[in-house]
Amino acid sequence: MTWLVTGGAGYIGSHVVRAFLDAGMEVVVLDSLESGFREFVPGDVPFVEANVTDTDTVRATLRDHAVRGIVHVAGYKYAGVSVRRPLHTYEQNVTGTVHLLQAMADEGVESIVFSSSAAVYGTPDTELVTEATPTSPESPYGESKLVDEWVLRAQAVATGLRQTSLRYFNVVGSGYADLYDASPHNLFPKVFKTLTDGGVPQINGADYPTPDGTCVRDYVHVSDLAHSHVVAARALADEAPLEQVYNLGSGDGVSVRQIMDTIAAVTGIDFDPVVGPRRPGDPARIVASGDLAARDLEWAMRHDLTDMVRSAWGAWMHVVARALPE
Repeated sequence: MTWLVTGGAGYIGSHVVRAFLDAGMEVVVLDSLESGFREFVPGDVPFVEANVTDTDTVRATLRDHAVRGIVHVAGYKYAGVSVRRPLHTYEQNVTGTVHLLQAMADEGVESIVFSSSAAVYGTPDTELVTEATPTSPESPYGESKLVDEWVLRAQAVATGLRQTSLRYFNVVGSGYADLYDASPHNLFPKVFKTLTDGGVPQINGADYPTPDGTCVRDYVHVSDLAHSHVVAARALADEAPLEQVYNLGSGDGVSVRQIMDTIAAVTGIDFDPVVGPRRPGDPARIVASGDLAARDLEWAMRHDLTDMVRSAWGAWMHVVARALPE
């Protein structure tokens, strides 16, 4: 049984691809390479360069590779930028999902694992986010992910589509030296770039009502995340009952200050981060329970913060080393 991974040339998608391969499952990758990298896809994995909005190409890919299920990771993922580019965000995320579902229906593909986001919750007024926490997205990106979940549920009612949505929080780390997070908006690569450029990283606000005054967030290792996608895919293929949504959360957050201290310890670069003003809209704490995913998707925090930083830094330095002149 072959699975299509959309966005499989991206940071998260490429880890999902390798988790499938490690599990002995066949995959094909479809990616527009807008933010992905062709070299992230193993050479023996079929690759189609296309956008999910290209229904004809998606349909042909499903047919040509006898695809029976999809992990849909492709999408425009920059929440902050989505405020300035709402139409682009909705086109890529909502319209793209609709086109993908149409191609699935046309070709009789009945299972999909959807890459959703913690952004659907907005700023939750609770110490621990669960799947029952009310959704209140605060960006076009978060809105688009929530609409996608609605569309999947509606299609399930209409056609019997087997589906589940996995809500990610802060995904970090690396499972392979050649796979790294290249996002200019995520904390780890921002700090790493600042350090390798000889600068000093900044903390945005240190006067929050948290133990050390800095924001507390939920960080999970990308390899742990990828493993649960494989488990979800197998469950859908076996027609096992799954919840409509799962939080892939740690149940216990870490602060920005803790992250900075761990980065300093792992890299050996002694630095004292600059403390800047708070960013508007940053909540003091967002942490999610992963209990449902632990019950159904073999979800577990197999990597601690040091593991996350060490693996991410190793992949980052692999990239930096490759960029050096010979």
